Amino acid sequence: MRTTSRLTAAALAAGAALLAGAGPALADDTASPSPSPSGSAAAPTEAGTSFRTATAVQQGQAATATASTGDYLYWMVPAAAGQNVTVKATVTLPESSSRHGSATWRLDVYDGLRRRQACAAGHPSRTAAVDDTTVELRCRLRTVRPWSEAWANDPLPGAYYVRLTVADLPDQDLGLPASAEILATAADAGGSKAADGELAAPLTPVEQAGATLDPSTETAASPSASASEAPASLAAPDGGWSPGWWSDRWIWTVAGGVLGALAGVAGYTFTRPARRRQP
Repeated sequence: MRTTSRLTAAALAAGAALLAGAGPALADDTASPSPSPSGSAAAPTEAGTSFRTATAVQQGQAATATASTGDYLYWMVPAAAGQNVTVKATVTLPESSSRHGSATWRLDVYDGLRRRQACAAGHPSRTAAVDDTTVELRCRLRTVRPWSEAWANDPLPGAYYVRLTVADLPDQDLGLPASAEILATAADAGGSKAADGELAAPLTPVEQAGATLDPSTETAASPSASASEAPASLAAPDGGWSPGWWSDRWIWTVAGGVLGALAGVAGYTFTRPARRRQP
């Protein structure tokens, strides 16, 4: 019995030590479900018209824009590994008296390599009737992975381009004034979606990608170094591009190990042969 008690106590102590050590890591490494932008940053009031001129928007920050019906509106938002990003768009339509029929609006999301990403949930395309005043679109992306194969189309950390436009409407309605508002939020996917690997750098655009470098500077002698140190035009979300090594999967791993050790001790206790006392 002493041996059994010692084994049980050792298993419980090991599990408690692992969980106690993981507690501070959980507090430090777990990203907030929906990062909020800093109070000093003003919400954007305009949108770009192409990938190169897309307006940067932080997670949790509502961006607005006024344009003409038929224009392509572009924004870009950051997304870190292990996040489920949801983009919502609300379009305020022109006056119904000036419209000649229904209009279909579409919300598309592209990653940093300009690959279109499919929506895992939501309504990225909707048709507004003539008497509708607004139309709401929503797209929830697949979980952003920290790394993937080159041939895969998995979402990766970096910038995500949001494109809003009208896909179908009467020709007479082209050019009518309309306004739009987008909001991108992110939630932690949890340990069930955790994956290994890490990109060398997030897929973000670089400011002044075609600028000419001064040959007298030291960084010009090393093109690779100057490219890696170039400032990105999109800030990383709160917590960085990678959530770190910790995930709640560690809790289940430790708990499973402790339960397995206790099951082994219990099995040995019930199945060991009884000792015979010597006369």
